[in-house]
Amino acid sequence: QVQLVESGGGLVQPGGSLGLSCAASGRFFSLNVMGWYRQAPGKQRELVARITTGGITNYADPVKGRFTISRDNAKNTLYLQMNSLKPEDTAVYYCNVEWKRTAWTATLTYWGQGTQVTVSS
Repeated sequence: QVQLVESGGGLVQPGGSLGLSCAASGRFFSLNVMGWYRQAPGKQRELVARITTGGITNYADPVKGRFTISRDNAKNTLYLQMNSLKPEDTAVYYCNVEWKRTAWTATLTYWGQGTQVTVSS
C-alpha cells in the first residue's frame, strides 16, 4: 500500500507564489513517475506537471515557465513551486504516483487527498 500526503495549499494573491509538498510512504517500485494534477469546480482533473525518478519533467502548457516540479528520491517527497499565480490556477491540487512492475501489467496509480489552492485578490 502507498500513501501520499500533500501539504502547502492556501490562499494567495494574483502574482504571488506558493510551494506544495507531497510525502510518499509505503511500498512502491523504485522506478516511477510522480505528478501534480489539479481540478477546479465544474472541470475535469488535468495534468499540471510530471517527473520521473531520473528527473525528466513534463509540464502542461498553462504552467510552463511559472511552475517547477522536483523530487527528492531519498526523502520520497515531491514538490511543486508555483510562481506568478493566476486566478485560473485556483483548484484542488493532487499528488500522484504511477508505475508498472512489468511491461505487460496494468499501471498502478495512487493519489493523495488533495490540497486547496486559491488565487484571489
